[in-house]
Amino acid sequence: MSTRTASSGAQRLDIQRLDSRPVLGGLFALGLVGLVFSIALAITFGPASLSVLDVYQVVLAHWGIGSSGVSAIKDGIVWELRLPRTLLAAVCGAGLALCGAIMQSLLRNPLADPFVLGISSGASTGAVMVAVLGIGGGAISLSAGAFVGAIVSFGLVMLLATGAGGGTSRVILAGVAGTQLFSALTSFIVISSADAEQTRGVLFWLLGSLAGAGWTDVATCSVVVAVGITACLLNAPALDAFTFGNHAAAALGVSVRRVQVLLYTVTALITAALVSAAGAIGFVGLVLPHAARFLVGTRHSRLLPATALIGAIFMVWVDAIARTAFAPTEIPVGVVTALIGVPAFAVILFRMRRSE
Repeated sequence: MSTRTASSGAQRLDIQRLDSRPVLGGLFALGLVGLVFSIALAITFGPASLSVLDVYQVVLAHWGIGSSGVSAIKDGIVWELRLPRTLLAAVCGAGLALCGAIMQSLLRNPLADPFVLGISSGASTGAVMVAVLGIGGGAISLSAGAFVGAIVSFGLVMLLATGAGGGTSRVILAGVAGTQLFSALTSFIVISSADAEQTRGVLFWLLGSLAGAGWTDVATCSVVVAVGITACLLNAPALDAFTFGNHAAAALGVSVRRVQVLLYTVTALITAALVSAAGAIGFVGLVLPHAARFLVGTRHSRLLPATALIGAIFMVWVDAIARTAFAPTEIPVGVVTALIGVPAFAVILFRMRRSE
């Protein structure tokens, strides 16, 4: 065995040891504890006086473990209002951050995010068509209309990208075209058909809102995100190979086309489900994958769960800020994420300049 081969083998061994270090497991465990505590603490924020102990007592009581020992009003506030909203915030943060990491890996672009495929604008159009035009005659909910619009937009973008010859650059360009098209349709419908009250409601939803969160939304989005995370983790080695380009990935035995189609579809479904439930929440998928890479590195087997965990914690606190910072007035969640995300985005740009 040559010295170079032995050195390469030793480096691989060191990397494997680094991946299995207890510190990584400790970080993930600490992150999970931090997420649970963040959810419990965020629920206590608001006009009603609640403690973390009250929250845990209510949750355990609804799980059939003892009695809550709190009033029926507080029980309702925790279980029917704040808990589903906070859980949906965590699920949305995890899903959007995960989709951002996937898109940045597939497109090999550090500035890609889940909405690069035009999904957000398509969801907005579907929601506006239901809310303003009354399509469906009341049988279709706002969330269902948004989901259908998101899927239609994704299908159109992928059809356009495939017709143009495929490739990451054409996917991005097709996404830009789809975004502009559906944004124009949304604006046309609102201007031509909506009254002042409808316009205000649509605008608030388009900027991201978790105000109407219910247990059905939590269950649906949780299942979609859980399935998506599983599918992405199963393809983590392929995503590592994409780091070196499509040709290198194919040389390493990766079915490039199959993996791309699968992960684009998974990303579209997750984003569509989350946007239909909470509206368009920007910058989560753009910024947080970079924070996760800084903490755990670029290997996707650890990057993806770390990104989802950071996204969940981030959105829990963003939602708490959105509903309490200017109480009793609530501001859209997307406004808070933009105010935080734009400075972080600027930092990413400056880091890219220095690296070049």
